[in-house]
Amino acid sequence: MKVFRCLAASLLFVQSALADTPPNIVFILADDLGYGDVGCYNPTSKVPTPNLDRLAKEGMRFTDAHSPATVCSPTRYSLLTGRMCFRTGRSRVFSGVGGPCLIENGRLTLPQMLKDKGYATAMFGKWHVGMSFFDKDGKRIEKQGLQAVKEIDFSREVGGSPVDYGFDQFYGTACCPTTDWLYAYIDGKRIPVPPVKQVDKSTLPKHPYANDCRGGMVAPNFNLEEVDLVFLKKSQEFLNKREKGKPFFLFHSMQAVHLPSFPAKQFQGKSGQGPHGDFIYQMDWTVGELMKTLEEQGLTENTIVMFGSDNGPEVPTIIAMRRDHQHDGARPWRGVKRDQWEGGHRTPFIVKWPGVAKPGSESDELVSLTDVFATCAAINGVKFPRDAGEDSFDLTGTLRGDVRNAPVRPYLLQQTFAMKLSIRKGNWKYIDHKGSGGNNYEKPGEWGMRQYALPDTDPDAPGQLYNLARDPGETTNLYSKNPEKVAELKGLLEKSKASGRTAN
Repeated sequence: MKVFRCLAASLLFVQSALADTPPNIVFILADDLGYGDVGCYNPTSKVPTPNLDRLAKEGMRFTDAHSPATVCSPTRYSLLTGRMCFRTGRSRVFSGVGGPCLIENGRLTLPQMLKDKGYATAMFGKWHVGMSFFDKDGKRIEKQGLQAVKEIDFSREVGGSPVDYGFDQFYGTACCPTTDWLYAYIDGKRIPVPPVKQVDKSTLPKHPYANDCRGGMVAPNFNLEEVDLVFLKKSQEFLNKREKGKPFFLFHSMQAVHLPSFPAKQFQGKSGQGPHGDFIYQMDWTVGELMKTLEEQGLTENTIVMFGSDNGPEVPTIIAMRRDHQHDGARPWRGVKRDQWEGGHRTPFIVKWPGVAKPGSESDELVSLTDVFATCAAINGVKFPRDAGEDSFDLTGTLRGDVRNAPVRPYLLQQTFAMKLSIRKGNWKYIDHKGSGGNNYEKPGEWGMRQYALPDTDPDAPGQLYNLARDPGETTNLYSKNPEKVAELKGLLEKSKASGRTAN
């Protein structure tokens, strides 16, 4: 009995110590990964994702989670600020060295909030929220393209780096690592190894997923097939060399699985589903390696791991994977990256929080990546000001399994690259425009989206209305048949735009 009391007291002491220690937070962001690309979301997926499946078994899997936008740059802004990007009045998806950063000076960011609470903060990977590069006269370069890269004065600091917005460390790329015009690593605010020659596209792999690489300038240490291995190494080094006893926030922002699909040599042919299948396989392996490092460092029990994607799967990916491998990265939703339909923004979202989120649990709560901001604030007892996190909601109750009489968020906003909007409340979804809002579904041919076009059931309507409970495939536009519901949701959308916020 005495031994039992001692053991019980020891256990209570350990639990108390853990409770008093802020949890570490790791956010892993995949690129262009669709809902149907992951096994635990799509039982018919042809690509194995054992590490993400395991993460879901160890944590909570969200089935109605969304990227804030249908493309990358505005989603990343929203993740880091808890605010919808359309509220900035700027619509950018950066493709080179033109800036400036979408994040306004003085705006509270997720890493800055955690840094102020004593966290060590680090980001490794793709930034894509905008940076500023300068020429030899100190003038900020405004344009994109090859000539713009050639005008950079690499002796000058880069502006708008993650270290300017709350991260202690950053090593990564300005835009899409193997797509855009500058193929060079940025360390903090400097490019230690500048590009010296133009990419020779004739030496790159040739397959349906290899055509997004622009003919930019490449640095000697920048191997287009090893980018994600470099990012992984940097994140592992951070975890291995961190200051013991100090909580940390690690943002691991992958290249995978954005086109071009250039998996590292060790993964080529591993999935049996072509180069893009191999890239998905490598992405999943990367998640497993990060989890393994956490385990090796004894960090598992006090580390929250979140995994998400910045939007749905890309057009050539969908076309070729459906045709050649019967793999549907958007399944079961209509639409893909850039589209306002569900496939453009309903994405995997998994949270492992040991001791809090029930292993193997599932939530159909309507959530957005904007909610990461308020959730991390709540975890740390932060009351952020009203001019921060305007579209962010606290998910800690959902993660704890609390029973609620009302949803966490009253409604959800989505945006396209062109800042076209939709609103979702309960099962009803109102799209404030005609068509997809992104891709051209009139384009014919092998690589055109006309093959996936659906009949317009309300061609005279200026917008779209769907009941996702009855019509999850968004096949029947109910706009003209439900004018009251249209008026309600349109009014709520306009109110949210005018008030500048979704959260109370």
